[in-house]
Amino acid sequence: MREIRRVGAAAAGVLAVAVLGTGCGGSGSDGASAAPTVVSETPTAEVTDTEPPFSTEDPYATEEPTYLPGPEGDIDRLADEKGWSTDGTYASASAFVQDMCDSLPVSGLELSSRPQWLAEGHYLDDDGKAILQAGIPKLCPKWTATLKQAVSGKYDRWFGDGTYVVSSKPAAEGEDPTIPPGTYQAVGMMNDCYWERTSESGEIIANNFANSARKITVTIGSSDGQFTAERCEVWKPVK
Repeated sequence: MREIRRVGAAAAGVLAVAVLGTGCGGSGSDGASAAPTVVSETPTAEVTDTEPPFSTEDPYATEEPTYLPGPEGDIDRLADEKGWSTDGTYASASAFVQDMCDSLPVSGLELSSRPQWLAEGHYLDDDGKAILQAGIPKLCPKWTATLKQAVSGKYDRWFGDGTYVVSSKPAAEGEDPTIPPGTYQAVGMMNDCYWERTSESGEIIANNFANSARKITVTIGSSDGQFTAERCEVWKPVK
């Protein structure tokens, strides 16, 4: 009898487990709906007010410019204060001045005088004149007089090959180049150098063809119309 009761108890336990498993599954045979799904809630992270929800940086804030020590920094600082700028070719105003200082000893020696090179090369345009007037005395003071001549417009003009209208006024942009009346001289080894002076109507007043020459002097009159030179050296005014 004891053995039979133990077997019955075990069977009852198995039945209970089976019934319990069935209750956790889908709907039963009587059409009862399934047990609701348990949704676990994830704890929300705690929000602190240590950082603002938006950026506090000023989008228009800029860093203070830094300048090189010495005269370069003085030029750049003054240019910023005055609002001067270059044409974008140079990183700074002092770089523009330094380029002019480096170029003046070698530029303007073949076809133009140094002040002519500065003025007619458009280096004095826009803010260029102000920047050079402030910078050249600091970086290369020996060219200060040359700069003053270029700014004043009173400087020697040299002339290479070409045809020029005889006039005391420099040509405006887009006009034919001009040459003032006066005496000019070409110096150097010249082969097949040809020059001519003509009237305004194109009639030849004087001309010459030099097979071989080292020095040629020509006087251009105020009533001349044009002056033409081919295969000659640079014509410089005779003082």
